[in-house]
Amino acid sequence: MNSIRIETNRLILRRFGENDLEAVYLLFSDKEANTFLPWYPVTDINEAKSYFETRLRGKKYCFAVCQKEDDYPIGYVHTEEDDSHDFGYALRKEYWRQGIASEAGRAVIKLLKKDGFPYITATHDRNNPRSGAVMKRIGMNYCYSYREQWQPKNIPVIFRMYQLNFDGQKDRVYQKYWNMYDEHFIETGV
Repeated sequence: MNSIRIETNRLILRRFGENDLEAVYLLFSDKEANTFLPWYPVTDINEAKSYFETRLRGKKYCFAVCQKEDDYPIGYVHTEEDDSHDFGYALRKEYWRQGIASEAGRAVIKLLKKDGFPYITATHDRNNPRSGAVMKRIGMNYCYSYREQWQPKNIPVIFRMYQLNFDGQKDRVYQKYWNMYDEHFIETGV
């Protein structure tokens, strides 16, 4: 797999490597940073390695978000290659509220457009409006909300689904979650 490296004003986006296990552990062991992510925080370096192997390694559109001065991962941005083209991101909490997720997201969006993605979607827990603010800042539009019994945490969550179309079909809305969950609705003022 070719090695894509993207640079922005402050960041380097690159593939995760074996030398990043400590950084993976720091990100995915933090309870606060993982509150709204679909897994439990890892508890040791072995769990971090397993997470690295199954979720980060070898994914074409999964990037370590690193600051230029040290090229050390402080988060990630990824896009799924399935029909959802789900766009996701996370940062260690000490890097929140600095525009880093938005800067990294815009850089990856440029690559996705170039590579011919027709659209991306993203969802966030309604109780995590800062994630929705990132989605808006990178150009995504709110489409609808739905209630899901979220696994593996087994809690009810209302998710807001956002989308950004790249191919000129501005009215296209990804309907999978709308159709999958009985409780779905459009919120006003989002």
